Parts: sequence; C-alpha cells; structure tokens
Amino acid sequence: MENTLKVQIWSDVMCPFCYIGKRRIEGALAQFEHKDAVEIEWKSFQLDASFKASPDDNIIDHLAAKYGKDKTWAQEMIANMTQNAKKSGLDFHFEKAILANSHNAHRLLHLAKKYSLGNELKEQLLKAYLTDGKDVNNLETLSSLGQQVGLEKTIVEEVLHSDAYSEEVKKDIAMAQQLGIQGVPFFVFDNKYAISGAQPEEVFLQTLETTWKEGNFTPKVTLINTTEGDSCGIEGCD
Repeated sequence: MENTLKVQIWSDVMCPFCYIGKRRIEGALAQFEHKDAVEIEWKSFQLDASFKASPDDNIIDHLAAKYGKDKTWAQEMIANMTQNAKKSGLDFHFEKAILANSHNAHRLLHLAKKYSLGNELKEQLLKAYLTDGKDVNNLETLSSLGQQVGLEKTIVEEVLHSDAYSEEVKKDIAMAQQLGIQGVPFFVFDNKYAISGAQPEEVFLQTLETTWKEGNFTPKVTLINTTEGDSCGIEGCD
C-alpha cells in the first residue's frame, strides 16, 4: 500500500463552493483514521481567465448581467449561498466582495506549494475574497497574505512582479481539461476516484476509506457521483 494518499483539488479562489468544499473534506479528514497520511495538493482552475475588473463592478450587478436576471434574483442567490456556507462554519460577505482575476493568486499558490504552505495560503485567499472583501489580484494584498503564512517577503515579491509560475497555472488548467473538469471544486483521490462539487462530508470520508483500503492505486479516474454536487463552473455556480 502507498504510504501517502494524495488528494488533488482543482478550485478557484473566487469560487464560494470551493471554500465550502474545503471545509467539508477537512471535516471528513478529521474522522479519517489515516488522516496524517493524506496529502492535499491544490490545483489551479480559473472560472473566468479573461476577466478584467473595473472600479464600478459589484457582485450583484455582475451576477444579474451574467445570468440575464434581475438584481432581486442575484440577491436571493447570494443569500442562499451565505446560508449554505454558515452550515460549514463559514461567514461569507458578498456585499464586500471585490471582483478580480485570480491568475496572480494561483501563481502565488504554486510558490506556497513549493514550501509546503499551499493549504495555508489557500485558506487565506478564500477568506480574503469571500469573507474579508479584499482584492485578491492586488499585489500588496497578495504579498501580505503570502507573508502571513510564512513565505519570505523578498521571494513573494520577486514572484508577484514577474510571470513566475504562469506555466504551472496553465498546466493545471490543461490537466483539468484533459480530465473533463467543467466545474469546481473537483477532487481526485490518488488518480483513482474523483468527486465533483462540494459533496457532504460522508461522501468524502467514504471515498477516503475506499481508496485507502484498495491500495496499489491505478492511474484511472472514475467519477464517484453521476450527479454533480454544488460547484462553480464557467457558466456560474449551481
């Protein structure tokens, strides 16, 4: 049996269900007997790689325009998402959200992964956007978040003021396309099983236990659920 069970998670820091999914798999891991032998690897995915923010953007107008709905519909959608998050102990504040392109955040995540700080930075980035209303494309904000998790300032700023790790971001996205990933979060368990969306904790726990028991993992991905769970895709969040 392999000593480490790797879980690869494709997600975007702009995705609310990705934060909820993070909490749910963490809840499953807390119940998993071999949790200390599980390695989480965050993979890049951009819901809108071409997005360019403007000072007048706000999430209500953005959602209404994107889906061709009115502002009341967008407000209700956000309210439902906020209540869903509370069930996982998360406090979303969409009224403060600053729309941004997440490419630089993903580049910084690859740097953090090099120093085994990917999970810590992922948490800070999701919280920054969904709870604290910070601009996760602002270089000063990203530098501060990187330093908070233990990255050295000079290294962080060297990366942010260059195009370092851009290729790594592109490779993650290309791999997602090869796997047929259309929405996030998307979880792959040691290249054997996959779960789409922020499924309940028991689904994650069962998959962890099944993968661990089988051992000798093969490089074939099988989708656990035929019906996708809560996730965000290029067409929006469902």
